[in-house]
Formats: sequence, structure tokens, C-alpha cells
Amino acid sequence: MENSANTSNEYVRGTLKTIVLNLLAERGRMYGYEITQEVKDRTKGEILLTFGALYPVLHKLEQEGLLSTESEPVDGRMRKYYTLTTQGSETARTKTNDLERFMEAMKLLLSPPGLAPERG
Repeated sequence: MENSANTSNEYVRGTLKTIVLNLLAERGRMYGYEITQEVKDRTKGEILLTFGALYPVLHKLEQEGLLSTESEPVDGRMRKYYTLTTQGSETARTKTNDLERFMEAMKLLLSPPGLAPERG
């Protein structure tokens, strides 16, 4: 049987683009470590993003034209910041809405018959 960390990682893999796009839509500009810490803080440690999972997604989003990058020196090192492009902002809204609809549908599926939550 899988432990809960493996199970949540499975769900995170499928939603990582949406998580990143949504955070950048809210915060405007972030760097990789900052994204991992924000996810950890908001989920009270339930979701822990590894750099091995995050950076390929950031690079893919950049290749797709959804992110732009900017490097700045911080404490003697270059730090790469990620920002949504106009297309990235539109995609963030679409993906977030799609995921919210999917989560509502999952709640309906997982609720016992007759006890399904009210649809808004």
C-alpha cells in the first residue's frame, strides 16, 4: 500500500503547472526556492515540492511562452525570477478554474449518495 506522501505526490505531479501558474498570478514574481516554501507554508507541510519536480515545470512553462525570467544578483549569486506573460496570466485563470471544477466533481464522486455537497 502506498503511503500518503507517495499518493499526494501523484496528485501534485498532475497539478504542478496549475500550482505554479496560480502562485505567480497572485504574487507577480517569484524564484524557485520561494515557490517551494510558499507551497509548504500554505499546505502546512502536506505538499513538499522538490527542485527536481519544480524546475522542469518552470522550464517547460517558459518554453511554452507562459513565463518570462529575469536574473538578478543576490548575495553574490544570480537568482532567477519567474513572472507570468500575458498568455501565462490567461492560462493561469483557465487552469485554476478547470481544477476547481474538477475538485468539485471529485467531491461529488467521493461523497456518499444522498450526502453530496451542494453545488454552487
